[in-house]
Amino acid sequence: MKLNDKIYTDLKSAMKEGNKLKLQTIRSIRALLIEFEKSGSGKELNTDEEIKLLSSSAKQRKDSIEQFRNAGREDLAEKEEQELHIIQSYLPKQLSDDELKIRINEVANKIGANNKEDFPKLMPAVMKELKGMAEGKLVREIITEILEKG
Repeated sequence: MKLNDKIYTDLKSAMKEGNKLKLQTIRSIRALLIEFEKSGSGKELNTDEEIKLLSSSAKQRKDSIEQFRNAGREDLAEKEEQELHIIQSYLPKQLSDDELKIRINEVANKIGANNKEDFPKLMPAVMKELKGMAEGKLVREIITEILEKG
C-alpha cells in the first residue's frame, strides 16, 4: 500500500476513534507530503522522498523531546514521544545496533573501506543502502568505531 493511501486510511480510522493525537500527527505527515508535491521542485514523491520526509519529521521530534526534557517539561516530551512513535510506524523497521554493525561491515567489505580515510566513501554508501532504517548520527558513530579498529 502506498504511503498516501495508508495515511488516508489511518486518518479516517483516527477520526472514527476520536484519537486526537494520532489525528493531529497524521495530518502533519499528510501536510508534509502535500507541501512536497506542491513545492514545484520537479521531484516526484517516491519511496525515497517519503522516507526522507518522515525521517526528518522523526528527527525533529527527537530533538524536541531532548529540549523539553532539559527544560523540565516532561508533559510535552511525552506528547512528542507519542507523535514520534506514530511517525516511526510509517518508516521502515529500525535496525538494532548489532544488525547495523553487520550491515555496515558488509558495505565496508564490498567497497573496500578499512581505515579512517575511507569514511567519506563509506558513509554515503551505507546511508543509501539502509534508507531510513537507522539514524544518521548512530550510523556515523558505528562507522567511526569500525574504521578505527580497521
